[in-house]
Amino acid sequence: MTAPFPPLPGPPDPGEARTSLTLAAADDGPEILRADAARNRALLLDAASRLLADCGAADLTMESVAAAAGVGKGTVFRRFKDRTGLLIALLDHREALLQAAFLSGPPPMGPDAPAAERLHAFGPAVMRHERDHHELILASRTDPLRTYTVPAQRLRLSHVALLLGQAHAAGEPDLLAHTLLGSIDAPLVHHLTCEGGMPVERLERGWHDLLTRYGVER
Repeated sequence: MTAPFPPLPGPPDPGEARTSLTLAAADDGPEILRADAARNRALLLDAASRLLADCGAADLTMESVAAAAGVGKGTVFRRFKDRTGLLIALLDHREALLQAAFLSGPPPMGPDAPAAERLHAFGPAVMRHERDHHELILASRTDPLRTYTVPAQRLRLSHVALLLGQAHAAGEPDLLAHTLLGSIDAPLVHHLTCEGGMPVERLERGWHDLLTRYGVER
């Protein structure tokens, strides 16, 4: 089963801008919701997260979420359009927490640490994030190409490429970023750890080894 979600945020403060690029954000920026729409969205996501913890992603349906939230099925479809949209919205909150850690959090992931140190910390953090939510992530990936176009993934790529450039890595930062993130992608981590019995610590050592081979020393 997927790990329980932390409390979902309530309606946003009108004076507080949201700067993270989350999985559910549109290409032109995050959706701004009215207070009542934000409350309804939080209610639906809270119901969905409870069902997810109880029955897993495979049995999570728009109908079951509507019943758990005490609303009509049409309300869920209007809010999330389809099941994939609902799953991505559930991932959005957890992704925002991860983004906060590497964009503005404390060292070693945050901006006060050297670029090389941030890169070495980033991989294991993302890997554990993907492992903890692998069921939800895999269920939301109905279109393989969408993995590379969602704003959250673009942010990860640009972040890693920027740090590679700052750390003077040997190679083209953009391509190296794709290679590094590909090594810790959710399906691969799930296959190696759950199907292959590989300890996640071994995958973390692989991340550090790749960085070292690119000239990024801790």
